[in-house]
Amino acid sequence: MTLLEELKQKISQALSVSSVVFSYPPSSDLGDLSVACFELAKNKKISPLQMAAELATELQVVPNLKKYFSEIKALGPYLNFFIDSKYLASELIPKIRQKKEKFGSNHLSHSQRIMVEYSNGNTHKEYHIGHLRNIAYGDAIAKLLAVNGYRVIPVSYINDFGIHTAKTIWNWQRNTVWDSRQEDKGYLLGKCYTEASQILTQHPEFKEEVGAIMKEIESRRGSSYDLWLETRGWSIDYFSSIYKELNIKFKKIFYESEVIFAGLKLVDELTKKGILVRSEGALIANLEEFNLGVLPVIRSDGTALYPVADLALASEKFKEYNLDESIYVIDVRQSLYFKQLFKVLELTGYKPAVFHLSYDFVTLPEGMMASRTGNVITYEDLKNSILRKLTEETQRRHTDWTAIRVNQVALALTIATIKFEMLKVNADKIITFNIEEAAKFEGYTACYLQYGYARLKSIVRKEDWKFCFGQPDLKKLTEILEKDILIKLAKYEEVVKLSGVKYNPSELTKYLFELVQLSNDYYHSVNILKAEEPIRRARLALIKEIGQVIKNGLAILGIEVLEEM
Repeated sequence: MTLLEELKQKISQALSVSSVVFSYPPSSDLGDLSVACFELAKNKKISPLQMAAELATELQVVPNLKKYFSEIKALGPYLNFFIDSKYLASELIPKIRQKKEKFGSNHLSHSQRIMVEYSNGNTHKEYHIGHLRNIAYGDAIAKLLAVNGYRVIPVSYINDFGIHTAKTIWNWQRNTVWDSRQEDKGYLLGKCYTEASQILTQHPEFKEEVGAIMKEIESRRGSSYDLWLETRGWSIDYFSSIYKELNIKFKKIFYESEVIFAGLKLVDELTKKGILVRSEGALIANLEEFNLGVLPVIRSDGTALYPVADLALASEKFKEYNLDESIYVIDVRQSLYFKQLFKVLELTGYKPAVFHLSYDFVTLPEGMMASRTGNVITYEDLKNSILRKLTEETQRRHTDWTAIRVNQVALALTIATIKFEMLKVNADKIITFNIEEAAKFEGYTACYLQYGYARLKSIVRKEDWKFCFGQPDLKKLTEILEKDILIKLAKYEEVVKLSGVKYNPSELTKYLFELVQLSNDYYHSVNILKAEEPIRRARLALIKEIGQVIKNGLAILGIEVLEEM
């Protein structure tokens, strides 16, 4: 139970009410916790204003509450509680100090096993800015569920056997421009795919050639299959290098090519049961009666579509890992597809706990992107654009640093910037990625948060030795800003819990931004290092734990903090 939950429980007990709706007043002048008295007044058949006034008078003299609240007063129909600063500091700061990186961990689950599937890239294609939202969001969701007590199994599913691979192989074979000796082979395949899509749009007569290559790949024989096998390895290495740079770790990576045969067997079974039917030479699931339209499963030329492997994989996951739930982190364009897929699973009599967690598009200031047209910003393009800006800024701030140190810090800031921009917007909203704004050191950015953290650490480093001698007198934290910061720190555990329940990392990004704003105001408004010894030690203790909470929160977002920048 969090500190604020304990206080809410004490208030509920004092009111002799089992269910009380709490809120946080918009300003600290109005209190730290608030209870609306509408329902309480309704039961007593008096006005909410009278109810609030009577309760304030009664509770002010309750001995059990005096230790926790410095004041209890009515404001209109609301009963407002002011938490005692001395109590808050003496309870909260030692708790953070003791738990360290575990502070904020909750226990919403009794060890439920949840698989989170994300970063579902396609081999033989570019890894672009849209994929980055998926991987940042999926990783943050996995970490949020883990910190809230779930046993999380992060996995990726790579589409390495679809028609897009045949398009790339077709174009590679017909064009001697592509040079496999280049180091960035995975990136090169993406360029090859884009060109293939453009050619096939203009010359649909070549589609039969692509179809023949797809059949050869599926047969797992012949020169096209051999080239597919080689180039598949290039893509996998390409993805692995990106995962390493982003510090993304999966328990397992599934591949379409590894489950496709099991899927084809399942297709035969579903056809015999009448769940799949023939339509113009193709195999489909007719889901019109469920208002879900038609799901194509096998093309008229006999080649497999995505549902073949997806249906097999859905059941395979639960068998292999004994899951309680499987979450698919896929963009909103696939919403209908997953409703169809889950309905087919249901019709088979298999009802696993599956959930599609969707998110909206990433666009550029100039408009939408598409791999087929080449109108994308690749991961490399985006990274290098941000890296150039942050390298220049880091060099300007630290003329005495070596080039290696500058590059290390600039790259860390670049990765932090990419992830933060993908997470600070609610998943159901479109992101317009503006590189100029994202790389700024002020405002709602990763650099602002990193700089705020580094500043706190620099303060602590100057007198860190003082923590070796006795405990600071935390009752010395009497400034209004200190109380505001303590309240903010106390809310961290609730924010982590809420972000997990709502699958919404943006709640956490907003919280961290506001905490850094408060700490910056504190740095500028309150004398820390030049204060008298007892006060200085107490303030240093507060500063140290602010840093711990920022570090914990950024870790959930998949962002490593910089101790100096």
